[in-house]
This record gives sequence, structure tokens and C-alpha cells, in this order.
Amino acid sequence: MRRLRLPIAVTGLLALVVLTWSTPSAQRRADRPFSGLTTGVGDLYRLSAAQSRSISPENFTGEKGRGGMATEGTGANAARDLGRGWKVSPSVRIQPGQTFTMADITGSGAIQHIWLTPTGTWRYSILRMYWDGETSPSVEVPVGDFFASGWGRYAQINSLAVAVNPGSAFNSYWTMPFRKAARITMENVGTEAMTLYYQIDYALTAIEDDAAYFHAQFRRVNPLPYKGVYTIVDGIKGEGHYVGTHMSWGVNNSGWWGEGEIKFFMDGDTDFATIVGTGTEDYFCGSYNFENRQTKQYQEFSTPYSGLPLVIRPDGAYQSQQRFSLYRWHIPDPIRFARDLAVTIQALGWRADGRYLPLQDDIASVAYWYQAEPHATFPALPSKDALEIQ
Repeated sequence: MRRLRLPIAVTGLLALVVLTWSTPSAQRRADRPFSGLTTGVGDLYRLSAAQSRSISPENFTGEKGRGGMATEGTGANAARDLGRGWKVSPSVRIQPGQTFTMADITGSGAIQHIWLTPTGTWRYSILRMYWDGETSPSVEVPVGDFFASGWGRYAQINSLAVAVNPGSAFNSYWTMPFRKAARITMENVGTEAMTLYYQIDYALTAIEDDAAYFHAQFRRVNPLPYKGVYTIVDGIKGEGHYVGTHMSWGVNNSGWWGEGEIKFFMDGDTDFATIVGTGTEDYFCGSYNFENRQTKQYQEFSTPYSGLPLVIRPDGAYQSQQRFSLYRWHIPDPIRFARDLAVTIQALGWRADGRYLPLQDDIASVAYWYQAEPHATFPALPSKDALEIQ
């Protein structure tokens, strides 16, 4: 076979072309910057100038090359024979009434993952998040409720936004952008000290102009007034999109409790909403009472976008009420609003003669959404006694 011989000049030009297209360059990345935030299987191959950082009790500031340097901490006694660098500070203790700053980040970027495991009563540990120096939190939720675990009991959750793993491992995968700063705190409103293990993984990177800020708000009514409608969230002002609902529903009547419709009032809606569901289990992507027709029982489930991960059944003694934990993430179908948003849900059962029965249940919820700042000030968080699960 004859080999094709090319002039030296042409050979050199081809080598230059191959080198240019096969070796990534900072200049080409600068021309087409990738923030590194919208990661998935489809774009994991892309290079980015984003800087990966992580905050934990082993590196409170997330600074480069500063992890595992502690000489004091909750593991100091266990590491006394090993010394520095051997799990000296894996966790923190938060005393009653104390607010601990979990993260205080300066710069532009986004939180990509939060893992934590708290001891004590989850309703008494209040998670707050502040973006770009704001004084009113964009997130204010009891820690269990934030991770779709409102009843203070473990149930495994396998979803894209939140994962709860054995034994009380809370994981959040919501992307939380910030342009100047991010601060995350945990307040212990209980009467006993709590131990908190945590890790906050984030990227320092440029944030797009159209990036909105993450918000989450907790509410509870116990009991719901007769013929009352439960408000998941209202008073949202500005442009944004609603991305999720978690509900802890305690039933105070016998029989089915989920005939009520969810309603999304947006952009000036008054008496009638733009988006109206057909029933509670329908909104949470189930049907026909979440009933397993073979066992004649409620069927727990957990999927990427929706779930009924926990059903608390009466035990014939002190655990007398049926209680349910539900989540619905609007990840492929965010509910977009231009000016304002309110979300409500009815609590309805059945009377013996086939009429609807307005219920007086114990209902708590977390609403999750993104919006442009500034946000409206949240209603005051319930008191410790009003947070308590009876």
C-alpha cells in the first residue's frame, strides 16, 4: 500500500488543527462559559471554571486546603491517640436557644447538595437560609419538614430533590444560587442540646442573569377550622416558579380524608384559581385513596417526583390517629407566575349520605419555590408549643 506523503507545511497545519480541537483551552471556555451548575448525565463531560467547595465541622469556612485541621471538637477525645487530621471535629453541639451558623459564604455561586443528620426533635430544629446579605430569611422551616419528614419519624425517600436514607440522613439536591453571599443557620428551640453532623457542598462560579433564588416556607394549622381552607402559601410577590409541596397530614376523623382540591391562584386571580386539582391524592400523583386493592391498606411509595413515604397507623393505644406524609416536586412542570402566587388546599372527607364533610385536621406544609428578590416577609414561625407533634 502506498503511503500518502504531505508537504511539511501542510502536515504542520493539520497538527495545529488537531491540537486546537482536541485540547480544551481557557480561551475557548471563556468564549462559551459553563457555570457547572446544571449537571446531569447529559452534560457531565463539560468543563467549567467552577470551584468545588464544601463546608462541614471539619472545615467551617470551606476554604481550599483547610479541611481536617481541627485540634478541638466532638471527636477530640476519640482521636487523642491519633492526633490532628483524624476526625477531631465531625459534628457540633447546639445548646437550647442557640442559633448556630452552619455556613457563611462570600462570593458568587450555588449550593448543590446538603447532607445532615440531627439528633433530638426535628420540629425543634429550625433551618434558615439567607441570600446576598438579606435580613429576612428566604428559607425558614423545621429541619424534618424541609426534608419531607414532618412527623419526626424516619421513612426512606427516593426522590430527585430530597433523599432520606438510613438512619436519619437528610439530603437536599435543590440548586440554591447566590450572587454575593449565602448564610445558613440552625436554631435549637427545644429544651435539650442537639448534635448536628452536616456537609454543605457548593460551587463558586458565575450565576446567570435569569437565575432566581430558592425559597421554602413552613406553615401549620391544628386543627383546621370547620369549612376552613388550608393555605400552603400566600403573599408571594414578584416573578418566579413554584417547585414543590410537602405535607404532614394528621386525620381527626375516620374514613377517607383526601377529597379536597389544591388551587394555585396566580397573577391577580381572586375568587377562582387558574390551576385547580381534582383531589388530594391526585395532586400527589396517586389515585383512589392511595389504596392497595389487594391488601385493602394505604400503600406507601416514593418516586422521583412524588410520594407517600410514611403512613402512621393507629396502634390501639396511645398512637390513636392516622397520619400521612406526602411530597410533590414540580421539577419537569414548574408552576410559573409573573406577579403573585397563593396556594391552598381543601380538607374534605365524606358524610354517611354521600355529601362532602369539611375536616378539622392537623395539617402542616412546606412550600418550595424560586423567585426574584426581594421576597415578602414570611409569617411568624409558630411557637415551640404550636410546633409540637401531639
